[in-house]
Amino acid sequence: MTGKRGRWFIAAGATVVVLGTTSAVVLTHVASGGEPAAAAKPVATAEVTKSDLKEEENATGKLGYGKESTLSGKKNGTVTWLPGRGDVLGRGKTAYTVDAKPVPLFYGSLPFYRVLNDGVDKGPDVKELEENLKALGYGGFGTPDEKFTSATAAALKRWQKSLGLEQTGSFDPADVVLVPGEIRVSSVAGQLGGPGAGEVFKYTGTARVVEAELDATKQSVAVKGAKVSVSLNGRTLTGTVTDIGDTAAEDKETGKAKVTVQIQMDDPAAAGDVVDVPVSVRFTKEVHQDVLVVPVGALVALAEGGYAVEVDEQGKRRLVGVETGLFSGGQVEVKAAGLHAGQRVVTTS
Repeated sequence: MTGKRGRWFIAAGATVVVLGTTSAVVLTHVASGGEPAAAAKPVATAEVTKSDLKEEENATGKLGYGKESTLSGKKNGTVTWLPGRGDVLGRGKTAYTVDAKPVPLFYGSLPFYRVLNDGVDKGPDVKELEENLKALGYGGFGTPDEKFTSATAAALKRWQKSLGLEQTGSFDPADVVLVPGEIRVSSVAGQLGGPGAGEVFKYTGTARVVEAELDATKQSVAVKGAKVSVSLNGRTLTGTVTDIGDTAAEDKETGKAKVTVQIQMDDPAAAGDVVDVPVSVRFTKEVHQDVLVVPVGALVALAEGGYAVEVDEQGKRRLVGVETGLFSGGQVEVKAAGLHAGQRVVTTS
């Protein structure tokens, strides 16, 4: 450092605080050329290096299959078959049976709300029905649209025949149960011999999902679509952030506000079929490439503000003011004129 400020800080008896310690370091008198007046005791030093530094944050979470939803049926009658926990069901598969007749799964988001048959008014529910019939191989009506035609009724009859149902060409909302996509049964609520209308089972998606609890103050490190690393039973896997909670909830143990971040595993098979297994998640928000890096313990907090590092040149030491950048993993990015990779700086760590 040069100028009055530099001389003031290295004057005899001046005190500077080394970041990361509770003690103060008193520098002995240093001549204007930077050489010590007396031999200094050996000190720990570290090399100034060039490296890529990442802004990272760790969080704990659990690996499972994501949020549960409830599947409810509307079919009147008696339940005669139910799936088992862990079963995976897709479009057209039987969700359960009522009076020994299948109630299959359809995909969609709009609940079927009326009986559909030849002559009904146009509507998006007709298009949803045709989309499902066509996906299952029962077309003949052209591109799915909102008009129920005789071709729609014919396709519906063929589908009914395949299930062993009466071929009416008419569709009742209770004939199917609607889900957004392929599902996994997480628990069964219905009972054999019980009523067909009501809660049948709970389900999740089939993707392996981690739900991580992240401090609300660190929420910015979670970016939708970003890659994260997930530590599971000693292995490090990768995942992608798919959802970030809108509201924070207080953690009962720490009292800190937390947000839930949902992460989908990139390789579901690598995670196995375990459920509710604790994992550690590492988020990386920012990467500074090819920057000068020193240990955090090398920073000297100056009394008038800012930081310096103490460069050691074969026992001769001098303070160099630095501008700090990213802090990560006990390392800190520094910028300073005259500071370069290969130099050594005094450090406490």
